This record gives sequence, C-alpha cells and structure tokens, in this order.
Amino acid sequence: VQLQASGGGLVQAGGSLRLSCAASGHTGNYAMAWFRQAPGKEREFVAAISRSGLDTYFADSVKGRFTISRDNYKNTVHLQMNSLKPEDTAVYYCAAQKLYGSTKYDYWGQGTQVTVSS
Repeated sequence: VQLQASGGGLVQAGGSLRLSCAASGHTGNYAMAWFRQAPGKEREFVAAISRSGLDTYFADSVKGRFTISRDNYKNTVHLQMNSLKPEDTAVYYCAAQKLYGSTKYDYWGQGTQVTVSS
C-alpha cells in the first residue's frame, strides 16, 4: 500500500484545513491514522479511524477541533482540522495499520506541511 498525503498549507490561527490521504490499495483492509511532527519534536499521534469508519479516537490536544473520516470506495482518508492553533504547525503524515489500536503501523505516507500563523 502506498499512501499520499496532501492538503497542507499556510493558514491563520482559527482557520481550517482538510488533509487527504490517498492510498494505492484498498484502504478497507486497514485502520488509518494521522501523525504529526513539529520541528525539533518527536512524531506524535493525532487521530485514528477503524477500518469500517465507525470508531475514531484523537489525541487530547486536537479533540473537539479535528475530525477524521474515510471513504473506502475512493481509498481516501481525511483529516478535517478546525480552529487551528500555531502549535498545530507540523508535518502531517498518514499511516495504515492492520490491527486497529495497536502501536504498530505498517505503511506510512510522505508528509504534508501545515503551518498556522498567529
């Protein structure tokens, strides 16, 4: 499975962005997630969604502001980011895992830069 993230950009604080992750294979076989890495910091978990899309969970730092969704027919996953803050600035990565909720991710996409100005 190859993953391609897109949708990043520069936005003012309080604004919104929608990231997309397109997969070369059938995403329905995998749980999907988004991670991010800010300069000088370790990569951190942002959000995940089960294979069916019925279950999601989020990092506390984005809960209530971000939503994750998927379209298994189009093999895409989206991260809707609202009320963005400067601390959300990071490179965002999508990832796929065979076992939802595990710490192991089997495939990673390249990142897309999100920059939030104050």
